[in-house]
Order: sequence, then C-alpha cells, then structure tokens
Amino acid sequence: MMDAESRHRHRPSPDGGAAAGGQELVRTYKTWKGSNIFLLGGRLIFGPDVRSLPLTVFLLTVPVAVFCIFVGRKLIDHLGISVIVAVSLWTLLVLVFLMLTSGRDPGIVPRNICPPEPEDYDASMESGSSESQQSRFPRMKEVVINGITVKIKYCDTCMLYRPPRCSHCSICNNCVQRFDHHCPWVGQCIGLRNYRFFFMFVFSATLLCLYVQGFCWVYVVRIMHGEDISIWKALIKTPASIALIIYSFIAFWFVGGLTVFHSYLISMNQSTYENFRYRYDGRENPFNKGTIKNFVEVFCTSISPSKNNFRAKVPKDPVLPAPVGANFVSPVMGRAMSDIEMGRKPFWNDASGEVGDYEGQFSNDDGVNKGPRVSEADRSQDLSRSLRTESTERHVASHPRRSSWGRRSGSIDIAPEVLAFAAGVGDSKRVTDGNGINGKSTPEIRQSHTSL
Repeated sequence: MMDAESRHRHRPSPDGGAAAGGQELVRTYKTWKGSNIFLLGGRLIFGPDVRSLPLTVFLLTVPVAVFCIFVGRKLIDHLGISVIVAVSLWTLLVLVFLMLTSGRDPGIVPRNICPPEPEDYDASMESGSSESQQSRFPRMKEVVINGITVKIKYCDTCMLYRPPRCSHCSICNNCVQRFDHHCPWVGQCIGLRNYRFFFMFVFSATLLCLYVQGFCWVYVVRIMHGEDISIWKALIKTPASIALIIYSFIAFWFVGGLTVFHSYLISMNQSTYENFRYRYDGRENPFNKGTIKNFVEVFCTSISPSKNNFRAKVPKDPVLPAPVGANFVSPVMGRAMSDIEMGRKPFWNDASGEVGDYEGQFSNDDGVNKGPRVSEADRSQDLSRSLRTESTERHVASHPRRSSWGRRSGSIDIAPEVLAFAAGVGDSKRVTDGNGINGKSTPEIRQSHTSL
C-alpha cells in the first residue's frame, strides 16, 4: 500500500516534468528568457520575427512553380523531363538549407542566474572597508588570442563575459557566439552553428536564379527560331518568361551580392558585425589563418554542439543562489540596468548610495528617534564630522550625481547652518563661547529654525 502511494506521489506531471522537492519541472524552452519562438516541443528554435519565414518560402517556391508550368513543361519535348526534375530538387535543397539556418540554435551562450564571482573576491574582506566590500566587475577584460590582445565585454543582460567574437542580439535578446548578423528573411540570428548553412542557402539560391534565368532564355530562343521571328516578338509570346527573367535578375543581385560579400568575409575570417564596425581596420585580425584555412574552418570542421538543451527539465521557479557577499555590488548596479545594445533607456539604482553617505553624520535626540542621550563631547565631535571643508563641497558640486563607483551617490548640498542646527536640536540651553555656532548666538539659531 505504501509503495503504491509513493509511486503515485512521484508520478510524472502531464507536461513531462516530475515533482522534485516540491518544485514543478518544465521544459527549458518554457522558461526561456530570450525572445525566441519554439516549435515541436523545443526541437526547433526561431527568432521573434519567424513570421517572415513563410514570405521567404513563398518568394522561392512560387517562381519555381510558374517556371515548371509555363516554361519547363514546354521544354520537355526538346530537353526532356530532367529540366523540371532538376529545378524541383534544387529548390528542395534550398529550402533544406533555409530550415537548417532558421530552425536551429545559432550558438546561444546560456545566461547566468546570478553574476559570476569576481576574481578578486575574498570573503575575509567583507568586514573591511566599504570600497573592498563593494568591488565590482571591470566592464572590459583582455584575453590573448594568437599573440594578439582582444577585449571582451561584460553583458549585463546575460550576466557573463562574452567570449571572443560573441555579441548580444537586440532582437533575439541572446548572446550569440561568432555573431554575424540577424537576418529578418530567415527569422534567426546567424552565428557559429548556422553560418555554414546560411552561406549555402544564399549560394544555392543564387544558382537557382541563374538556372531559371538561363532556361527562360532557352525557351525564348526556341520560339524565335521555331517561328522565325525577332526576339522581341518571341518575348511577347511568353509573358511568363518575361516575368521570370525580370524576377530572377533582381533576386540574383540580392542573393548573389550576399554570396560574393560573404565569400570575401570568409576569406578574411571576418563576420558581418566585425566588418561593419571596422573592427580590424589598421589592426591585425587574430582569427585570420589564411584564405584556404579560413574556408576549411567554415565548411570542413565539425559544428560544435549546442550549449543549450531546450527539452531538459528544469524547475519552473528556479531558486536563485546566494550572492557572493552580503555587500557585493553587481555590475548591473552602477550603470544602465539594460544592455547598451538592447536600445532601452537606462535607469539608475539610487538606494545603495544614500545610506552610506549620511549614516552616522547626524545625532538626533529630540524624541523622534528614541535613542540614548548623546554627551556634549560626542555631539561636538559629531558636528565636526558633519561640517564639510570647502574643497570637499567643491568636489561634490563638480560631481553631483556620480560617485567613484559609478553610482549616483544621492548626496545633497546642505548649508552649514542647517547642519549646525541639526546637531543642536533638543538642547536649547547650549551656549558655546557666547557666540553660538558658526558665529551665531542661540537666539539667532532659533530664529533661523523658525524661518525654516
């Protein structure tokens, strides 16, 4: 009886997950933080603009169908059925490359749940100064690749240092290895794991345009010789050929231009992102291995496995691990909360800078805060700490909103008279040298308080 109850408690949930420690398990793609769209239970991953993919398929298949019906069918008697079979198989190959480009992980780097531990972190320093407790990540790091120093950047969205040649796509909201660009025609980022298929897609589409263009002219020439008419009259007799010649010519300049451009990028071992940002202008490219080796690297090496298992079972509400230190400051605090490349307006975290600036500067014993009564010596010492020097005030005035750690300090310019009055609240009988505080007598301070 107990065994049956135990099996019932550990029975898998309807969505494929099982209760573990009281937490519901779901597939990874259901808790994905990016903007991707998943199909077939997480087996296919697309970008958020996947709705453009049917348009691309339409632009490929409809002209081929028109070619087979109005041109290829008329050439069967002269060239055989191989004309239609060849263009149909080639179109199918183009669609396969399109799906391999659009429906697979382009090389997404998994996000961190919390910021990584800083390299200089030491738990024994937590009780030290506030500066050591509030250490933060450097925005950039330097790594050496093939003897050349390359800078890598910290990503606030994914909370990791991006690998070399990695960039954050603002459309898919993911860091992608060897990020090339985001292609709206395939609805996916082009990166490390699908760049090869993207190039084969545009290259095969270029050959398809040449195929349709060439056989349309063959059909026009056949009409011209068969009826002994001029080429212009032959074109008029086959309007489908005219439409296909114009369409394939325009498409050829588009996909053919991409083929030539990416052939150049592969020969130089550059990405579109690096080329458009002039990353290696006047500098040596540490990834360039020579033209032949660069092509071998793209087409003849094994594709690295995906770093993500979108069908793996994970807790629906994952428990965040404890922070590295109690006073540790994430690099998200101290700068824009969103990644610069995301294009969103930054906002700042003010709370962490306000307490440290004013804590312990004021002693209030007027009954609002019921604390122990402060002695005259302590109050004088407290007042001396509160009054700022002229150089300090000038520094605060020149940096009113940013501290040395990159946060808004929240500091406020307070007149010395107000600070002096705050130190003397609750002790109306205090007299100092007969002159009061800062050259004012006690009645003058009361008068200032009344005016306030």
